[in-house]
Amino acid sequence: MTDTSPLAATPWSDLSATERMPVLFVGHGSPMNAIEDNHWRQRWQALGAELLAREQPPRLILCISAHWLTPGWQLTAMHKPRTIHDFGGFPQELFDQQYPAPGSPQAARFISQCVLHPISRQPLVLDETDWGLDHGAWSILKPMFPNADIPVIQLSMDYSRPAAEHFAIGQQLAQLRERGVLIVGSGNTVHNLRTMRRDAADNQAYDWAIEFDRITAEHIAQKRLTSLCDFQQSGAVAQMAHPTWEHYLPLLYAAGAVHADDEPRFFNEGFQGASISMRSIIWE
Repeated sequence: MTDTSPLAATPWSDLSATERMPVLFVGHGSPMNAIEDNHWRQRWQALGAELLAREQPPRLILCISAHWLTPGWQLTAMHKPRTIHDFGGFPQELFDQQYPAPGSPQAARFISQCVLHPISRQPLVLDETDWGLDHGAWSILKPMFPNADIPVIQLSMDYSRPAAEHFAIGQQLAQLRERGVLIVGSGNTVHNLRTMRRDAADNQAYDWAIEFDRITAEHIAQKRLTSLCDFQQSGAVAQMAHPTWEHYLPLLYAAGAVHADDEPRFFNEGFQGASISMRSIIWE
């Protein structure tokens, strides 16, 4: 069968056809999960080992983090993206963390021509100097791929745009999965720092947090992925689960990249601080 996808029209051997990569949504929670030997981090480590053991391990990681918001959409396009410590009030050990994974300007240029702005249909903007890898990316990728030898590109999000446009970008990303690209959305299905209780156990959460997480999980389990775009219809429950929704949006990119025959598998189900859901999903 002849490959007629946009990618096929753009010759670049580094992203030649492969078996389909999975797509991930990872609940990243506290930055401390990057260094604490807890069960969230242990599951990331196990998943990374599982992905590296595949006959075709990832060639490139495209990460959509809750922590990079821009007007329009941008792709990191530097050779050596810096490790960004975009947080405060944590131990020095966390600020000392580095994740020196290479970037790939060539891959970023390639992807920018194939994944277009959902309204203008213009190529995505390339960021060659400013950003890097924020903690939404490196805090999960470092436990998963500690050798930091897989190139990583971050895709920003335009917070001002409606949910359906974020999902539409994800639908365009789906074609990259057949080119060795592991798509990773990093956020949380519930994220409300204002109500966080640091003394709460992992199985404790507010009723509204449990309810919103349940609704989200049901949409995913029953493959009603476009319904994820209607999250604000849950009213007060959604408002409590996401006073702002930048941690929810990465889920829409991952869900948009899912094929009809992909099956979801949940992991890291539970909560941090009663108001942050760590629920994560792999589709394959």
